[in-house]
Parts: sequence; C-alpha cells; structure tokens
Amino acid sequence: QVQLVESGGGWVQPGGSLRLSCVASRSIFSINAMGWYRQAPGKERELVARIISDGALYYTDSVKGRFSISRDNAKNTVYLQMNSLKPEDTAVYYCHAAVVRRIVDDYWGQGTQVTVSS
Repeated sequence: QVQLVESGGGWVQPGGSLRLSCVASRSIFSINAMGWYRQAPGKERELVARIISDGALYYTDSVKGRFSISRDNAKNTVYLQMNSLKPEDTAVYYCHAAVVRRIVDDYWGQGTQVTVSS
C-alpha cells in the first residue's frame, strides 16, 4: 500500500507560480511511476505530468514549457513546479502512484486545490 499526501495548492494570480508536493509513505524507488493529474469542475480527470522510475518525463501539451515534475528520493517526495499559471489551470490536483506487477496498482492522494484568477 502507498499513501500519498499532497500540499502546496492555493490561490495565485495569472502568471504566478506554485509548487505542489506529494509525500509517499514508502520509498519512491519501489514505485514505478508517479505523476500529477488534475480535475476541473465539470471536466474529466486528466494527466498533467509523470515521472517514471528510469527518469523519463512526460507532460501533457497544455503545460509543456510551464510545468516541471521532479523528485527527491531521500524525502520520498515528488514535486510539480507550476509557472506562468493560467486560469484554465484551475483544478484539484491529485498525486498518483503506479506499482506495476501483473496488473497496475494505482494509488491516489486526496488532492489539493489550485485556483488561478485575478
């Protein structure tokens, strides 16, 4: 089992920055992939960014060049640095972990609200 706790959300003006943190209850060396998803009101949850255990990075097109995912293995923590925020980035952001065996086990944090408005 993996427990995930997000923090760092809040309100920011357009063009501002936030850094989200996700602390995992076990070493992230044992987790094959970690990522950030978001869900805006009335919208489906979407993948924002993902980091794989081999270091590969993936971003959805809408955040490329603005968001950056990183990890600190010693702290069991994954970060999402969000720059140049836009109102359309407003959503609840969820940390996600995938542990791959014969099937993929998925784990989710409770979410942290990000609101971008003037």
